[in-house]
Amino acid sequence: MEEYIPSKAKWVRDQVDLYEGSNGAEGATLKESGLPVIIVTHRGRKTGAIRKTPLMRAVDGSSYILVASQGGAPNNPSWYYNLVTGPAVEIRDKSDVYSMKVREVSDATEKKRLWDIAVEAYPPYAEYQERTSRQIPVFLAELDLGARLRRPVLYPTELRGLVTRW
Repeated sequence: MEEYIPSKAKWVRDQVDLYEGSNGAEGATLKESGLPVIIVTHRGRKTGAIRKTPLMRAVDGSSYILVASQGGAPNNPSWYYNLVTGPAVEIRDKSDVYSMKVREVSDATEKKRLWDIAVEAYPPYAEYQERTSRQIPVFLAELDLGARLRRPVLYPTELRGLVTRW
C-alpha cells in the first residue's frame, strides 16, 4: 500500500479530508470565498509518498490549469517541485477523478492565455503576481490517455480502517 502523507497545514488536511470524505459534496470551495477548488494528488519528490494539494479550479477545455502562486510568496510551493519531478497526477473535481499528466507551460503566448483564464477563475492571482518578484509558474494538466486502470486511491478518512477505493 502506498503511503499518504497529509499536509503539515491543518486547513489543507481538513479540506482534503472533507472534500474526499464527502465525495466532493463538501469542502469543494476555498474557505468562505465560494470559489471552487480541485484536489491534486501527486508523489513527493523526496519521500515518494502520496501528497494531496487543494488548488483553485481553473479549466481550459478538458485540461486543468495549476498555478503555483503560494499567495505571492517569494518561493515556489513545495508541490511545484513534486510536479516538475513527477508529472503523473490525479485530479479530483468534486466526485470525478482523472489520471492526468502535467507540464510546466514555458511558451509565453500559451502561458498568458492560461494565466488570463486562471485569473478570471481566481482574481487574487493577479495581486499575487504583483506581490512577488518571481514569475509564478503555470502547469497544464492534460488527460493521460496512456494511463492504465487508475491505481486505488487511499482517502484520508479511510486511513483509520485502511480501506481503499478504485
